[in-house]
Amino acid sequence: MHRIRRRILLACGLTTAAMGRAPGLPGVPARDSLTFYIMRRGDRIGTHKISFARLPGDGLDVHIAVNVLVKLGPIPLVRYAHRGLESWRAGRLTGLQTHTDRNGTDLQMRAWRNERGLQVEGTDTTPYVAPPNALPTTYWNPRMLDGPMIGTQKGTLVNPKVTEIGAERIPLANGGAVATRRYAIRGKGMDVDVYYDFDHVWAGMSFTVEDGSLITYQRA
Repeated sequence: MHRIRRRILLACGLTTAAMGRAPGLPGVPARDSLTFYIMRRGDRIGTHKISFARLPGDGLDVHIAVNVLVKLGPIPLVRYAHRGLESWRAGRLTGLQTHTDRNGTDLQMRAWRNERGLQVEGTDTTPYVAPPNALPTTYWNPRMLDGPMIGTQKGTLVNPKVTEIGAERIPLANGGAVATRRYAIRGKGMDVDVYYDFDHVWAGMSFTVEDGSLITYQRA
């Protein structure tokens, strides 16, 4: 884990001391947006979109929208809608709020920074103050790999094991491919592989769902 952290910080020009000042954040693409097509068995079942709004004074708001629909003929089997907003100031996470509709089940969480730290609460989650290095499971920020993670559906704190798998080329939605580094994230409630390109921008993700089918993210 420490080696992963050092690689990310050094590659992005950030030392541990600089993280406190955080002149910039790794993972923010130059075009200020990311769109992924969510694929299952060769079919597109949804989209995952992220937009980055740069604000005066080194601020950043990150808007997240996920929509998934799986049908058997005209009958919907899976409906999933997720909306989130992350607020960053001077490279520091200051707030997060999400709303998720998972097959009709409503889930919410929010986090805000106060004098105690980052306070987190959510559906069926006992309120807590997150560890200083905890980041939400929004995946766009590779610093997420270095420490505890805050689940973005219920606000649950998880401590998964992160393993660097190595370099791998993965397909893009336009038919091309991109060179990436692949990381396996394994732990309670987490079993995903995530990919970052060599500019440290989120490039893809894959995981298996309950029926055994593989879900992949293809960046548009």
